[in-house]
Amino acid sequence: MAAIDPGRSSRVALVEITKDSLRDYLRLKVAPSQEGFVASNAVSIAQAHFHPEAWFRGIAAGATPVGFAMLEDWRQCPESAPEDWRREPYVGLWRFMIDQRRQQMGFGAQALRLLIDHARAVPGTRAMFLSFVEGEGSPEAFYRKLGFERTGEMDEDEHVMKLAF
Repeated sequence: MAAIDPGRSSRVALVEITKDSLRDYLRLKVAPSQEGFVASNAVSIAQAHFHPEAWFRGIAAGATPVGFAMLEDWRQCPESAPEDWRREPYVGLWRFMIDQRRQQMGFGAQALRLLIDHARAVPGTRAMFLSFVEGEGSPEAFYRKLGFERTGEMDEDEHVMKLAF
């Protein structure tokens, strides 16, 4: 995929990662200070191939790869779903990143709104959940701006947030 430098007005889309675009998405990196907040795209894509509940997409601004997102959607394998999903069907934001060179351009907010719209369109879904690692530079404020609120729960060392539908 030929990278054209996207501008702030570039429209964001969630795109399938193909054999032709894979390397472009593997090259994306968060800033060194953010590396403790999200796994690499290579690890995420590898995990997705072993987890039937994983749904992943590249984030493109115009035709340029700028990020990566992966959702947890148990509809694809309800027999393996955790008990909390059976009580309250949800979509989980499993991974989300914007390349360090493309941050602060509005691409993350556009992409997360698209992911929220995708989750809302899943029949029976009542909420979207995510978790984050606390610390300087954590994405909590970004998620709060888009309506997520802390639940008070922890997932190992990560704080859980919810957006109710």
